Amino acid sequence: MSGDQAMSSLWYVLALVLVGSALLARRVPMSGMLRMAMMWVVIFVALLGLFKIGEKYGLFSSRTGQGSGLSSEAPPPARVEGQALRIPIAPDGHYWVEGIVNGTSARFLIDSGASVTALSVTTARAAGLNFDLNAPGVSMMTANGKIDAKRSTIATLAIGPIRASDLDIVISPAFGDVNVIGMNTLSRLKSWGVQNGEMVLTP
Repeated sequence: MSGDQAMSSLWYVLALVLVGSALLARRVPMSGMLRMAMMWVVIFVALLGLFKIGEKYGLFSSRTGQGSGLSSEAPPPARVEGQALRIPIAPDGHYWVEGIVNGTSARFLIDSGASVTALSVTTARAAGLNFDLNAPGVSMMTANGKIDAKRSTIATLAIGPIRASDLDIVISPAFGDVNVIGMNTLSRLKSWGVQNGEMVLTP
């Protein structure tokens, strides 16, 4: 029996014990107790059915993101085709790619809605960037509201065949573990866009 099955069985047993103890505590006649027990069985079956339907259609998901509902699964690998880098869509519906910041590997979310490329504090420190979280920063509006970020510069950013030098970026603890390729990187490309469900970046 798997861990999920064991937890489900335990939940059912506890639910039955709860209902049974409530019925015994009320000291209702046997006929009334049976009617009430049947009613509870119907309720539990209906709730179980709704939960199974929700799981089938993805309404309930056990996968957790990285502070913003993003998948923690490894993204499908990108591939180089000619000069272009083709990035398949990930299970969470986003485009993720492995990059190298100042010689340090990092996973990036490609977000054309972000005006500037952003790094997590962890990635920025690993890449040896110069920044001070206590120094004055810039206020930015994100999908999660207004945040404070620090400015810095990447000497080199490499994503497959794509290279960028002296790239302005922002750093903030509010990004969690997520690094973002923003428009200030995408605008340096010859072209970028989605083709057949893949993000295609052409240097």
